[in-house]
Amino acid sequence: MPIYELYSWGKHNQEIGHFASIVKIALVDNTISEGEQKLLDRAARKLNIKDEEYQKILKNPENFPVNPPVGYDESIERLYFLTKMIFADGNVDKDEVALMRKITTALSFPLDNVEKVCDEAIHLVMNDNDLEDFTAAIKKVNAV
Repeated sequence: MPIYELYSWGKHNQEIGHFASIVKIALVDNTISEGEQKLLDRAARKLNIKDEEYQKILKNPENFPVNPPVGYDESIERLYFLTKMIFADGNVDKDEVALMRKITTALSFPLDNVEKVCDEAIHLVMNDNDLEDFTAAIKKVNAV
């Protein structure tokens, strides 16, 4: 298998893991709201998730591990979309926030800073910040 195929296969597995994380947050309350469905559809398109993969992930997202991205900016982008999913149904559930903290740890954010990063992420999405502002603010909060 050529190197570029290995890279694209690995990248796609990361995208599948990320999508599964978004689905896990959507399913915390065992239902997917209209807002969550729209965000899932948009995320699936952006992450190149095929229909068959989409259905498998929806059926059992626990079968797909989080594969952290290599780059820091990619980790922040994933955090952004995870946080947006928490707000997609209009309710912020404490179980969603707890799961978000676990996923944030899996995205390679420092364990001693995860709570602060998640709190800032929630604040930023609540105030409708775009990805660019979100990224700058998270980098500031996560600076050691």
